[in-house]
Amino acid sequence: MPKTDSDAQKPQTQPGQTSSGHNTPLSLLERARANDSAAWEQLVKLYRPLVLFWCQRGNLGRLDAEDVAQEVLASAALHLSGFHRDQPGDTFRGWLRVITRNQILLHFRRTAGQPLAAGGSEALQRMQAVADPLAGCEEEEQVEFSRVCRRVMDLVKGEFEEKTWQAFWLTVIEGRAPATLTRELGMSPASIRQAKSRVLRRLKQEVGDLIESPLAGADGQADPAAGGEPPS
Repeated sequence: MPKTDSDAQKPQTQPGQTSSGHNTPLSLLERARANDSAAWEQLVKLYRPLVLFWCQRGNLGRLDAEDVAQEVLASAALHLSGFHRDQPGDTFRGWLRVITRNQILLHFRRTAGQPLAAGGSEALQRMQAVADPLAGCEEEEQVEFSRVCRRVMDLVKGEFEEKTWQAFWLTVIEGRAPATLTRELGMSPASIRQAKSRVLRRLKQEVGDLIESPLAGADGQADPAAGGEPPS
């Protein structure tokens, strides 16, 4: 079975450096491409639950879903340099979804060649049923992806003072106007906007090339997976 997490054979580099050692503001994806094993492990933590969701939607049992998810992440690690956002609509999520779909189909093709008791015609029927493992589950997928976004936000939350994070959360996630928060936060509207911009700028630096938006799926509203209160 391919290894993907801490077993991935990625040469060690320091976060925020290229392989030549130059200090540059590399994003999480850029660090993973530069064979930073810690960055790759972080990518796995962010996206493995979404890959498992796709596998389960593709009619895989729990154990098979775990195995196929491992294969998906191994393939993604091998081909990470091949992901580019050249066209409008190109996303890391879409790229990973294609890999997942292909691995699900490969799984059913393999099991279809086994004796009937272990798969056989039933496996063939299941393979035909998952030509698109996401068909009809867009709403559920969006909820799962909102959880990816929540984990992304958690990557940088510790870099900010609590009041700065509150200003970001209340304006961007809950959609409240800065002018309505001055008494609650003890900040001027201009300071609230500046705090929000600082967090958004940091999120863009860290994951702007990884997902459609650091808050994709939120649309200015509360994260459905997070509830209405700022995370503690």
